[in-house]
Amino acid sequence: MSSGFLPHRIQRFYRIAASSFFFIHGLVFSSWASRIPDIKSALSLSDAQLGGVLFLIPAGQLAAMALSGWLVNRFGSRKMLSVAAVLYPLALILLGGVTSRWELGAALYFFGITSNLSNISVNTQGVGVEKLYNRSIMASFHGMWSLAGVVGGLLGSWMALHGVSPRQHFLMTFFVCMAILISMYASMLPRDRKITVSSNRPKTFTRPSLYIVLLGLMAFCSMSCEGTMYDWSSVYFMQVVRPADHLIRAGYIACMTAMTLGRFSADYFATRFGSLNVIRASGFILFGGFLLAVLLPAFWTACAGFFLVGLGFSSVVPLCYSLAGKSTRMPPSMAVAAVSTIGFFGFLFTPPVIGFISQASNMRTAFFIMACAGLSVSFVAPRARAR
Repeated sequence: MSSGFLPHRIQRFYRIAASSFFFIHGLVFSSWASRIPDIKSALSLSDAQLGGVLFLIPAGQLAAMALSGWLVNRFGSRKMLSVAAVLYPLALILLGGVTSRWELGAALYFFGITSNLSNISVNTQGVGVEKLYNRSIMASFHGMWSLAGVVGGLLGSWMALHGVSPRQHFLMTFFVCMAILISMYASMLPRDRKITVSSNRPKTFTRPSLYIVLLGLMAFCSMSCEGTMYDWSSVYFMQVVRPADHLIRAGYIACMTAMTLGRFSADYFATRFGSLNVIRASGFILFGGFLLAVLLPAFWTACAGFFLVGLGFSSVVPLCYSLAGKSTRMPPSMAVAAVSTIGFFGFLFTPPVIGFISQASNMRTAFFIMACAGLSVSFVAPRARAR
């Protein structure tokens, strides 16, 4: 399927549809992330207890990783994304109805499974549409995810301020997602990009090359920082910055706003300076942002620091996925799944570790450790370029 045989109007339909499903994916996650402080308070969870139960989201994602890649490769991203676009928002409704830590854990595990299926299928759609354009557009897809994060964060703050329960909030989110699915289904890319695999290699699995592993390591460091911000930024503001109650989500919103701006501009910078150069610069920005929030935890400096953190990790994962999707050794769904598998270990280990470090020391120490993790991206990128 070459862009030379498709009218630009058709390409735009595919791009709009893929962007819409990235928006669904981001809206569901940000709706959950924006209500974490409310659910933490409702269930009377300590930092360590919250950290432990948050472990179950990436545990579910990791458990479903290989299966999701196989399902998307076997049945196509269009079919599996349609299924995921129903199951993922449905898992959100389950989270809104929990009444105990054990129910929360079970709901979060299912949330992780459906999140992974949605992630692999929507990124495979994105890789296919990017192939039609013959230039980098993957970061703009992730920009739609981030835009949904800003929208979800603002709506979550507004609903919490006006006493709307998480269950009611999540139910409304479900119906919005269903409306997008119904309206965009017909415009989805019908077939994924295929590659020719030589006969002496398995068609369903190819061992990742060192280059794919290095992409995964950069995704790991970035997603560690990303997961920290999703799960702990509002808690950091509540416990360290201590603003008025209606401002405890300000850091999260600043981070998501910066991520959105960064992702909509990352394709331009990746085209001009190269994807790996952009990724390397992102590591330094991550380090500076975390350091600012840790050393100067006043309201405005913490917001500025979290803004830089969001800008720092905005382009790393989409560019790593884009580079992986161009692999000539693996089908796009399997290459993206390989990078995601390594990267999601960041989501798997970081949220619980942040809670345990905070319980043993303090939240500022935990966030300084994440500054060092962000800086690691800058040292892995040159090694990936050498491959």
